[in-house]
Amino acid sequence: MLEVSHVTKKYGKVTACDDVSFRLEPGSVTVLLGPNGAGKSTLMKSVIGFLKFEGAITVGGYPNKTVEARRLLGYIPEMPSLYPNLTVSEHMEFLARAYKLTDYKGRIDELFRRFELEDKRRKFGDELSKGMQQKLNICLGLLPEPRVILLDEPMIGLDPHAIKELKLIIEELRSRGCTLLVSTHIIDSVDMLWDRALIMDAGQIRANVGREELAERGETLEQLFFDVTEGQSAGAPEEGTPE
Repeated sequence: MLEVSHVTKKYGKVTACDDVSFRLEPGSVTVLLGPNGAGKSTLMKSVIGFLKFEGAITVGGYPNKTVEARRLLGYIPEMPSLYPNLTVSEHMEFLARAYKLTDYKGRIDELFRRFELEDKRRKFGDELSKGMQQKLNICLGLLPEPRVILLDEPMIGLDPHAIKELKLIIEELRSRGCTLLVSTHIIDSVDMLWDRALIMDAGQIRANVGREELAERGETLEQLFFDVTEGQSAGAPEEGTPE
């Protein structure tokens, strides 16, 4: 459903993503892990089409910057970018009209209920706390019901109830056949969610491993993460990919 093939992104002399390749299947949750500066956000922004890059990215078989791909693709950024002069309800209405959605009112009500935004409908974007802004950010990303969803540090700033609801929604989306890519550097926040893990460091995918494969090796995701990012696995081929 999502295929990244030999993607390289440079900022001047700095290579943020270095020949990155992987494929994600429908009905799966993949976590993208890595320390700060590993290249995770650059990769996510390349997939969503915000950046120019070398290589190829397809969504459902379509190049990622085509209209067909954008209809399938959703993005929940790390930092909410809200309009200060629009209310919470107006943000959702604006997005629904931009996507030409129909019968979306019930969907908005459900998202507001689950993320406890019902009493914030008339609040302006700049009146919300950071946590409430992140909740609205998530609701906006989920409203169009995309088939491929990128989540960049989605749990930062959320309260325990919102974290619980987001995890439930991720599981529901997976059961419906959606493809989810969750970028984070906080392993505990996604430990029970993932089917596949990509560990990125210095612009490269250093490990690509499934949950069952890791369990068979008797290794935890945290152990693998530190082995990779602290250099113990430097130079080793990616798990799950040809040498």
